[in-house]
Amino acid sequence: MRVTAVILAALTLTGCGTVQTVARSDQTSVDYLKDKKTYCGAVPRIYSGVAFDFCQLNAQLGDGVDAFNHSNAPLGVLIDAAASGVLDTLLLPYTVYRQQADGSIVIN
Repeated sequence: MRVTAVILAALTLTGCGTVQTVARSDQTSVDYLKDKKTYCGAVPRIYSGVAFDFCQLNAQLGDGVDAFNHSNAPLGVLIDAAASGVLDTLLLPYTVYRQQADGSIVIN
């Protein structure tokens, strides 16, 4: 049971916006958001997971998908944004340092 919980937590965190922006390279985050065709120009490092999730919400809909049938994806992103908000708060000292040292993650 314990191993299953750890595996489930690991799989859940790999899609987390905070993990995408803090633990992975900047280029990986940029490539992911470009593939989603987001309208965001940059993601600040402070609360980057929440900003990353909202950039996903501010993206073009896929081919053949209308706004009315696209209702489940935003719910998942909003749940992830809440979890990212908690992780971003815990990582705030590190992300403030990275924002000062490296600046925002520029997408365009």
